[in-house]
Amino acid sequence: STKLLLILKMNILITGGAGFIGSNLLKRIIKNNNNYNIILADNLWRGKLENINDIKNTNFNIDKNFYKLDLSVYENCLKITKDIDHVIHLADVVAGINYVFQNEFSLFQLNLNINSNILRASILNKVKKITYVGTACSYPLEKQSNLNIIPLKEEDVYPANPESSYGWSKLIGEYEISLASKYGLINSSILRLHNVYGPPSELSEKKSQVIPALCRKLILNEEYIIWGSGKQRRSFVYIDDVIDALIKSMKIEEGHEVVQIGPRESISIEEIANKLLMLSKKNIKPTFDTTKPEGDFDRVPDISKAKKILNWKPKINIDDGMLCVF
Repeated sequence: STKLLLILKMNILITGGAGFIGSNLLKRIIKNNNNYNIILADNLWRGKLENINDIKNTNFNIDKNFYKLDLSVYENCLKITKDIDHVIHLADVVAGINYVFQNEFSLFQLNLNINSNILRASILNKVKKITYVGTACSYPLEKQSNLNIIPLKEEDVYPANPESSYGWSKLIGEYEISLASKYGLINSSILRLHNVYGPPSELSEKKSQVIPALCRKLILNEEYIIWGSGKQRRSFVYIDDVIDALIKSMKIEEGHEVVQIGPRESISIEEIANKLLMLSKKNIKPTFDTTKPEGDFDRVPDISKAKKILNWKPKINIDDGMLCVF
């Protein structure tokens, strides 16, 4: 039977805590239990203080509990993991598809350093558990090159052949943490996320991903250009559902093996663009730039393990989620 972690006055570190997922997780934890002591670390490359500076809580003070740190520096990771019970490791370097493919070498190296540094420091400082967030981008290219009639299982990530260095860096992070857990160095849980969307997503041209990028183009009356054919498909999971999964995962004391988080169905980027266009009530037509990368063609998860281990399944469908986004 699964043992549950007693979380009274637990010291929790959220890396990437001022980012999209981290700030939502912080707010949910505070809402659910005010007895946590929460520490955030973020270098603010994508994260923003405005995501967390409206929090009024006796156990979270932005001046005392937030650290602007570069986690690719090991000494910073040693500092921030001292006296921590549980690390929720969200920090990584990621952005839109153009950035990912134009910065593969630096992105790969930084993510490897960040992941290894946080893990090594957590072990040295005797952190009880680390929760790592991976990505569906880690699945092999050949398993995402056609319409995915058969959902991907967690073990389908091997033999490894991700399309991007980002997918490789996150997969290696999974592997390294799994090794540490296997040899009893630290308890761990791994969530492999599909395409997460919702507020407060990054909207900048350089760093935004597909849904917020399309929203920005509509709001600012930019050219409504879709990268690639628009036929490429993704399984989009709303941020509140992701936070539900993280909260459930946090409570499992011994940790758990890799679990995918996402909906059973995928939707094309063209369909997403048209849904946003309807919500905007603008009379324009999208255009498609097939000279731009479109990434993997399709992927959908088998969420049997999420249901079994976490008692989790998505609650918010894409239409309801889009109403909260636009």
